Amino acid sequence: MSNDIGAFANRLGKNIKHLRKWAQRQGLEAWRMYDRDIPQYPFAVDIYKDQVHLQEYDTGWLMQKAEYEEWLGGVTEAIVFVTGLPADNIHVKRRARQKGKEQYEKTGAEGTDFVIHEYGRAFWVNLDKYLDTGLFIDHRNTRRLIGNLAEGKRFLNLFAYTGSFTVYAATGGAILSETVDLSNTYLQWAKRNFELNGLDSLKHQIVRADVFLYLQQAAELSRQFDLIVMDPPSFSNSKKMRDILDIQRDQEKLIDGAMHLLAPQGVLFFSNNLRSFTLNAGLHQRYSVRDISANTVPDDFRNTRIHQCWEIRHR
Repeated sequence: MSNDIGAFANRLGKNIKHLRKWAQRQGLEAWRMYDRDIPQYPFAVDIYKDQVHLQEYDTGWLMQKAEYEEWLGGVTEAIVFVTGLPADNIHVKRRARQKGKEQYEKTGAEGTDFVIHEYGRAFWVNLDKYLDTGLFIDHRNTRRLIGNLAEGKRFLNLFAYTGSFTVYAATGGAILSETVDLSNTYLQWAKRNFELNGLDSLKHQIVRADVFLYLQQAAELSRQFDLIVMDPPSFSNSKKMRDILDIQRDQEKLIDGAMHLLAPQGVLFFSNNLRSFTLNAGLHQRYSVRDISANTVPDDFRNTRIHQCWEIRHR
């Protein structure tokens, strides 16, 4: 593999020139500067305010330790040169192919929590503590869509992670919401995001539950929501869950469960980031389904298959 870092630095320079201005115009403090544009440099480079989240994708390449360190050092140097930020502001993650809940696992580093802004909303992020940062920036457009649709609606957020969809729904005028996840860590994070954005905790409830059980119990109570977001992990074998979640296998159970809670004129947004995922034909027969992925993947993502997203309504 060539150590010629010039092509990488040039691409970074070209991208940042255009994207930095674009992000400022949009009111975005978190955005993707480089998205594996050059195959020899398989990285995602994300800017979070004045910090850089540098993720290396696992390509299966084998390199000697010294050669690898030199290569990574060159990558870091190029980022420092182009962004003008100090090397200490670059947070490196080596990204093996993830299986489900591993994406949320701790890294062993503590890191620092800080706040970034996106379309007038504020979120806590941490670039070191977990493999992910607390905000999935590939769903920025989807969040904005939810915010625009939420006025006067009852909102449900399933597999809610740190509650960012709820922040958009609530600040967009949702009259009530439930934010459901099984992880205490992420629900605490969601709570801090809610406080940061001035959400009323009486109207916007946080629910710690296994989503499968929640769907069952909410159906028994005849709960109804006008707007539902479900963005499950591809796979999860969390010890707290009754069963292992496999999104390809379990999609109908989850979508039928959510549709059971959806008011007649309501809409469910269902998304996941499993590249090989296909939506079962039975769902197309039962519901009105529209693939909106082309609109939900943001302009700063070169990889347009970063996630898939569908709008699902009652027929």
